[in-house]
Amino acid sequence: METRDLLLQHITNKAVVHGRVVLSSGQEAEYYVDMRRVTLDGVASPLVGDVMLDVVADLDITAVGGLTMGADPVATAMLHAAHRRGRSLDAFVVRKGEKQHGLRRQVEGPDIAGRRVLAVEDTSTTGGSVLTAVDAIRAAGAEVAAVAVIVDRDTGARERVEAAGLEYRAAFGLADLGL
Repeated sequence: METRDLLLQHITNKAVVHGRVVLSSGQEAEYYVDMRRVTLDGVASPLVGDVMLDVVADLDITAVGGLTMGADPVATAMLHAAHRRGRSLDAFVVRKGEKQHGLRRQVEGPDIAGRRVLAVEDTSTTGGSVLTAVDAIRAAGAEVAAVAVIVDRDTGARERVEAAGLEYRAAFGLADLGL
């Protein structure tokens, strides 16, 4: 079975939870895609890294990251997958706000100033979280090559990210998940 198909199987079996929920966007849905059940899974996480690297294979990027917490395991999986492929790719974490002690950084990890980077998210509804990360990434001096998500809920994130002038890529949409 192809890596993408294996990851899709993990997502549909582990991450899709049926029942009424309120999403971080404030919208209500009849299901929830809990990607932490996949991105933090010891078998599925390596698949995440491989699939997401394939999604952005044509982009010239040197680092990947996004808003904590959804982006953290995605970026880490991609870092490890890149290493397995003989490629160097750094990961970084965007805090929801500037740290109030120490170096007072909002973007943690290797310095991204002057670098071309990828902003990631595990799943996106409106694009708000990843665009918050994009603002912090740009403020840290990096160029955002694109935004990439594992699952796009097909509810406006693509349009909002593209309206902000960024390319948007998703490994899977709701149709792929049978939703």
